[in-house]
Formats: sequence, C-alpha cells, structure tokens
Amino acid sequence: MTHRRAPLTPVLVRGKLRTVQPETRYARCGDLSIAYQVLGEGPRDLVLVPGIVSHVEFFHELPGYTDFLRGLAAFARVIVFDKRGNGLSDRVVGTPSLEERMDDIRAVMEAVGSERAALLGVSEGGPLSLLFAATHPGRVDAIVLYETFVRFGGTADYPFGVPRDQHSDVTAAMREVHGSGMSLRVYGASHGDDPRVQALWGRAERLSASPGAARALFEMLLDIDVRGVLPN
Repeated sequence: MTHRRAPLTPVLVRGKLRTVQPETRYARCGDLSIAYQVLGEGPRDLVLVPGIVSHVEFFHELPGYTDFLRGLAAFARVIVFDKRGNGLSDRVVGTPSLEERMDDIRAVMEAVGSERAALLGVSEGGPLSLLFAATHPGRVDAIVLYETFVRFGGTADYPFGVPRDQHSDVTAAMREVHGSGMSLRVYGASHGDDPRVQALWGRAERLSASPGAARALFEMLLDIDVRGVLPN
C-alpha cells in the first residue's frame, strides 16, 4: 500500500495545540519489517537516512526534531525510517552488512511508491546513501551528506579516519555509557549541559538499541569504506 499525504496536524489537547506525529508503518524487506513515517506532500521525495541511533516515534520528543522535519516537509514528501536492528524496526542477529542495511532504503521507497528521491545521509547514513546511489543510480535525484564519512577507520592510505586504538577505547566504554545520554556532548554539543535534553537523549539511545547492539554497530564502523563507489 502506498500513500502520499501525511501532514503534521495540529490538534487541540487539553486546551493546547499539539502536533500529532504521522502514523508509523512498516515496509517489508525480505523477512524483516522496517519502520517508517511519511511527512508532507511536496513535489519531490526526500529520504532521511539516519545514523546509529534512531527511533521514528520517540525522536519527535527531542527539541527541534519535529520542527526540522516540518521545514523539510514544506517542499518535499519526507520519508524517515529506522534501519534494521534500530528503533521500531525488527531486531537482527549479528551485525548486518552495509549492503543489507542499504536495502532498507529500497524497501521503504517501494512501500511509499517512491520511484526517485533525494537522500539525506546523517553520520553512518552517509555511506549507506552513497552506496545506494551507486547501486541504484536511477532512483536517486541528489545526495545531501551531514557529519558523515566515506571511511571511518584510519589507515596508512587514509590518515583522516579515527585511529584504531582510539576507536577501541570508545567502543569498550559504550557498554557502560550507552543509554545515559552522555554522547549528547558529541552529537548535540549545544544541548550538552542541559540535563533535560540529556535525559531525553539517553532514552532515545535505550529505545534505539541495547548497549551490546550499539557496541556491535560501533565496532562495525571500522569496516566501512565506500571510497570505491564514489566515481559511480
């Protein structure tokens, strides 16, 4: 089933206007169910490809998130989703490959009847967007990349990446701090000292993935390298 219209609708709740978030639906990707939402009805489609932490419903509790999507929905039909293993999408055994997670984009686009879309890749969603565009060039109008990378780990031929020992230290600490919201100081530094926002972000981390799953995903980052697809 496909649908075009999914606005953010203000309704009166206990005397105050509140925005009702769009309905969460599921796309089939093989045997998995991928959670997604659609906002707006603009003339072009825009798929937001998230990073490691995502939750299509709870993210609306974060300050500025719904306003950000509303701004995008002013000129596009915005499609947001949780990758397999994250948020409201099916959990998986082990760590899915880049190619497997890339296929979640295709599944969601097909579920909403999107033939072509612009991709907004955030953090780990950047290499996924680049790989998808190289694999399915006819389905991508444009790519917007934010705070992302083509290779995460540093090597002799790529000194810009994160050193392996530094990455190992952070990965080891994740089991202790995941779910506390402490990573807000990295991902949202302007709110890093706000205890209310840190508490919200901690809950977003917990709802997105367990500490073990988050650590496995972070370990996987060292293997990401999409430099080879850039010419395509």
